[in-house]
Amino acid sequence: MVNRTGKATEFAKLHVKGTPLVLYNAWDAGSAKAVADGGAMAIATGSWSVAAAQGFADGQALPLDLLLQTAGQIVRAVDLPVSVDFEGGYATEAKEVGQNAARLLDSGAIGLNFEDRIVGGDGLHPVADQARKIAAIRAAAETAGVPLFINARSDVFFQKNSAPHADLMDEALTRAKAYADAGANGIFVPGLSDLGLIKELSDSQALPVNIMRMGDSTDIGDLASAGAARISHGPGPYIAAMEALSKAAVQLYQ
Repeated sequence: MVNRTGKATEFAKLHVKGTPLVLYNAWDAGSAKAVADGGAMAIATGSWSVAAAQGFADGQALPLDLLLQTAGQIVRAVDLPVSVDFEGGYATEAKEVGQNAARLLDSGAIGLNFEDRIVGGDGLHPVADQARKIAAIRAAAETAGVPLFINARSDVFFQKNSAPHADLMDEALTRAKAYADAGANGIFVPGLSDLGLIKELSDSQALPVNIMRMGDSTDIGDLASAGAARISHGPGPYIAAMEALSKAAVQLYQ
């Protein structure tokens, strides 16, 4: 427990505005060890990659038991803090989300992503409902005695047919404040890439901002200058690894 608490505390300290924690997302024990051997400060999974590696689609199609098993395998494979993409918590009611989070904590993970997208549906959960679920996760972490890093993901900027991102900033700020008040430690906004808007979001609310970088689409230094405190890579590492594997197979068999 002391080691896990220390890892959680150190993980939180790595989120520094302007000097971001860079995460190259893993999907199993082997990929996590490879990333760790490359010099990573922490390990984070991506739900799309974890599901795809086991033959499932994204969106909680991967059974919860398999996700928890994978999380435990990653924790045992590396001596680094591990954060797990927990999607929507595999439940819609706050109480059950908290119970599932407690099970994830049992795997040894010290952080999680928790999203406000309606998994399997359209749109986002109401702010108050999502805040109650975040509060339930925080309560589960306190019961377990772990300072869990809750990275509250908001898909405000990641919806189909969404409005111009500048017009969505007020909603993003409202959600960030509500999530922070409920116990979140960070705000994750996939889809947001405009450096000016990233700076506005970073400057206008208290949570460290997590930006998802696809490939080399945006320079890490530019994201840091805009105020990002965490940069993740989503499914990019898995896609790159599978493309390299497929290319090698083609050269071998054709």
